[in-house]
Amino acid sequence: MRSTGNIPAKKGFVQAMVKIYQRYIVLLYLKNFFIIFCSLEFFYAGVDFITNISKLPDSANLQFLYLLFNLMSAVNYTLPLSIIFAMIVSKFSMIRSNELISMYAVGITKNALILPIFCTALFLTFGYIALNFTSFSYAYEYKSNLLKYNQILSTSSDLFLKYEGKYIYFGELNLLRQEVTDVKIFDIKDNELQEIISAQKGVFVDNAWILENVEITKKPEIAENLSVKSEIIKLPYTTVLEKFRPKIIENAYLGQSSLSIPDAIDAIIFFGAQGVNIDSVKTNLYLMIFFPFFAPFIVVIFYYYLPLSGRFFNLALMNFVFVFTALAGWGVLFVLGKFASNGVIAAEISILMPIVILKITSLILYRKNR
Repeated sequence: MRSTGNIPAKKGFVQAMVKIYQRYIVLLYLKNFFIIFCSLEFFYAGVDFITNISKLPDSANLQFLYLLFNLMSAVNYTLPLSIIFAMIVSKFSMIRSNELISMYAVGITKNALILPIFCTALFLTFGYIALNFTSFSYAYEYKSNLLKYNQILSTSSDLFLKYEGKYIYFGELNLLRQEVTDVKIFDIKDNELQEIISAQKGVFVDNAWILENVEITKKPEIAENLSVKSEIIKLPYTTVLEKFRPKIIENAYLGQSSLSIPDAIDAIIFFGAQGVNIDSVKTNLYLMIFFPFFAPFIVVIFYYYLPLSGRFFNLALMNFVFVFTALAGWGVLFVLGKFASNGVIAAEISILMPIVILKITSLILYRKNR
């Protein structure tokens, strides 16, 4: 009877110990994560800055912006790797100090120890995905523009596009001001030119283009005496091309895949309906939304294959194997993403399928140790 009465007390003790150790593990994991993340960030940005310092503008402000954008663009590579490396370092540190085996000895399960790390890694991943809803996703482009043009946003000229049955010409597109000059829009229906809209300037406001000093030339009509008459209408301003964002225009013309998540979704909707190849944009969208999840799932998989104690293993060699495997796995997924961008492999196969496989594998391992 005494042993039966002690069972609730023992369970309560174990639960209290689990919470304490979980808090300890999260703090240890976050400490290692930020150390590794900052180290990789400054190493990447420092090497790039030293390599391109002769090409940078003389302005100290622009050099600082280049370094800042470089740090932001490096997050795409350093964050997932830091999430994995932080788990490896934390667990090997606990193995060396016999903390891990001690936690198992007091009755704490493997699942109870991996759950806080996985939730933390998942939180960091969602934070990264949220950043891709903002202009953060254009950091690499801004950095490249500073290196090439000494300005954050480049100016495109002589753009000729097709949108919703209209052929559009922009003499110059300024992304910084969201302005266009020398605009001509050719409205074609049933393979016949209906009208031409001309304007010297246009501004993107409230999700549409507002053209100033507009001249609309209607389709010429042939009179009974065979004379050709065309109607010309002049307006102070008019609104055209709704939801045709400047960034989508540049992407469609230059074939770039650097888009934020909202702009990528808009580009897929707009250009997909017109039969334009959207493989690169779709791949970029998958890379921003689904690809980052490989890191939390790899964390779970690696955790269950870590040794319990360093007594029978060469920890230095094991550490190298796990780090090398993480880099190799990330490299394979990165190459598959490049293949998808070039249309060699469908994005659903090269990006979504590996993530689904990793998720299923981690779930199986979690249930086996339940």
